[in-house]
Amino acid sequence: MQLDLGTDPRTEILRRMHDRLIDEFGRVIRPDDERRDPIWTLVQGVIGARAKTAVSNANTDRLIAAYGTWDKVAEEELSALTAALKTATFPAMAAERLKACLQNIIDQRGRATLDHLAELDTAEAMEWLEQLPGVARKISAGVMNTSHFNRRALVLDAGHRRVAQRMGLVPAKADTARAFDALMLVLPPEWSAEDIDEHHMLGKRLAQTICRPKQPHCEVCPVRSDCDHGR
Repeated sequence: MQLDLGTDPRTEILRRMHDRLIDEFGRVIRPDDERRDPIWTLVQGVIGARAKTAVSNANTDRLIAAYGTWDKVAEEELSALTAALKTATFPAMAAERLKACLQNIIDQRGRATLDHLAELDTAEAMEWLEQLPGVARKISAGVMNTSHFNRRALVLDAGHRRVAQRMGLVPAKADTARAFDALMLVLPPEWSAEDIDEHHMLGKRLAQTICRPKQPHCEVCPVRSDCDHGR
C-alpha cells in the first residue's frame, strides 16, 4: 500500500539532501527574468539534446530573433534550419524534431502556442506535451516548471537521475518517466515550484562535480550518509 504523501522516509532524505547541497554549493535560484515563454522553453528542450544549456539557449534566442514567430520557424526548409542550428550537438536531428514538433502544435491549435496548457492541470498538460514529436518527460516537466507556468514538476536529466538511483530514491533501472513518478510522490509537500527547480539544479551540480558516471567521489559527497552507493 502506498504511504501517505510526506510519510515515506524518502521525503525526509530529500529534505536533508536539499539542505546539504545548499551548504555545499550555495543557493541556485532561477531569477524571474529567466523564466521564459512556455513555447520558448519547449523549443530549447527539443533542440538541446546532449548540448550545453548556454548553447541551446543561444540557439533558441537566435531562432526567434531571426524569424520573429515560431510559426515562421515551422515553415522554414529543413536545410536552412539545420544551418541555423549548426552549433547544436546534432543539428540535422534538432532541425527535424523542431520542425515536426512546431508543425504538430500548429495542426492541433492553429498556431504555434502553448497558451491552452494554462487551463489544464499539470499532469494533463504534460501528457499533451508528450504526444508531440521529440518531447519526453524531461522536456514536458521543464516546460511546466521552468517557464512562466511555474508548476510543481521535477525536471530530471541523466545526471540527476543517476544521483537518485545511487541514493536508492528510485529503482536502479528506472527510466526518466518512472523516476519522475516515484519522486513526485515523495517530494516534501511544502516545496514550491521554485524549490523543486532549485532541487533539480543542485542535483545536477552534484552529478557534474562529485557523483560522476565513473569513479564518483563518494568520500567528499555531502549526501553520502543517505546514499546506498556511498555507504
